[in-house]
Amino acid sequence: MELNINCDLGEKSEIFEAKNDYELLKIINTANIACGYHAGSKEIIKETVINSKKFDVSIGAHPGFKDRKNFGRKRYSLTSKELNKLITEQLEIILKISEDQNYKITHVKPHGALNNMACEDMNLSMQIAKTIYSFDKNLIYMVLPCTEMIKGAQKINLKYACEIFADRNYNEFGLLIDRSEKNSIINDPKLAATNLIQMLENKGIKTIGGNFLKTDIDTICIHGDGINALNIVKFIKNKLLKQGIKFKKLNLLNKFK
Repeated sequence: MELNINCDLGEKSEIFEAKNDYELLKIINTANIACGYHAGSKEIIKETVINSKKFDVSIGAHPGFKDRKNFGRKRYSLTSKELNKLITEQLEIILKISEDQNYKITHVKPHGALNNMACEDMNLSMQIAKTIYSFDKNLIYMVLPCTEMIKGAQKINLKYACEIFADRNYNEFGLLIDRSEKNSIINDPKLAATNLIQMLENKGIKTIGGNFLKTDIDTICIHGDGINALNIVKFIKNKLLKQGIKFKKLNLLNKFK
């Protein structure tokens, strides 16, 4: 079996140090790089792209709401035109920097509240998918399965990767439990690995109630800003390597060949 491990990186900001980014890049396969709106900057994007290239890690855009104060985790209502502009501007920023470094971006993963809203709202998910397709139809849309995101990608035949989270819990609808809830985040590497292995064995998202919602699984996310992110990534990768899992960059998974 082949899999991909991704992390949200380049998110250094006024409220987050991003001190583990360099070490995480030594382990993961794919980096979702903040584009300067919810966190990061052009300088940080450049540094992250350079280090990703150094460690042969595929890179993608991680666009979010233009709200550094709330780290892109506050919900905003935008028109389709405003949303298209928001995402396109961020794609243009990272594309210019990645081209300067001769290292192509391979995918797009919405950040934070924007991602959560796209899971619930078909119109929003469709607009994001259309924006990505218009910008570069060869980019991969990283989506949460069992949500409106995957439906949006399928409707316009946009390439997509199904993502599950090792460091978060899910409700019975396959949505991430809100961070304000006490059981939303997993910081224990062993528990994260146990949940993940169960999801792989059952080919589905594990809900907080112990049920499994069937889905393809292409990539595993560990949030780079998690307090125990580095230990979780190390533990999970070692555990899965022992089970014969082969890890690849996102764009090199067989489904995209």
